[in-house]
Amino acid sequence: MAKTNTIITIGRQYGSAGREIGYKVAKALDIKLYDKEMLDRAAKESGLCQELFETHDEKPTSSFLYSLVMDTYSLGYTSGSYTDMPINHKVFLAQFDAIKKIADEGPCILVGRCADYALEEYDNVLSLFIHADMDARIRRIARLYDLTDTKAKDLIVKTDKKRASYYNYYSNKKWGAADSYHMCLDSSLLGIDGTAAAIERLVEIKEQAENRKL
Repeated sequence: MAKTNTIITIGRQYGSAGREIGYKVAKALDIKLYDKEMLDRAAKESGLCQELFETHDEKPTSSFLYSLVMDTYSLGYTSGSYTDMPINHKVFLAQFDAIKKIADEGPCILVGRCADYALEEYDNVLSLFIHADMDARIRRIARLYDLTDTKAKDLIVKTDKKRASYYNYYSNKKWGAADSYHMCLDSSLLGIDGTAAAIERLVEIKEQAENRKL
């Protein structure tokens, strides 16, 4: 049985080991972690094809200009005009629904994909952002993907830019800003195990505080 009733959402800078940390916490708390699995679930339940979710995964839109045009057009939407909606919006909405359904099933960890925004009405959510200094991230990505430091940095900057654009575009918050999350943690300061331990402790403190309110 899970050792918590908290749903943890993790936003993360590329190369900060956010997903690896998430897996350690999931194992310690005996709960499931959803990363790409959110896409599988959204594809299955929406009937939209899996490739669409892969293509649009944490990317703002295929074209900002196209979306701006569609957004202007969408102001006149009625609830019946889902079929006219641009595909990136359909993909986002399907993912949004899948995230809520996963959360309704019980405690878990959700990585990225605006999960904190999708669940902002839920009381049992702890939203976290994991960051790390650039040198640590370059070392990690260069090692993992056998890249030069320059190529690793380029990949980090591009991936972070995509994640930020996606989050800022679809949510009403700013990616990586302290006030968008309950807590921001530096994995280059705490280490991977230390960050995981800190999250476990935060869950404990949050649940103790909730119990005192009862």
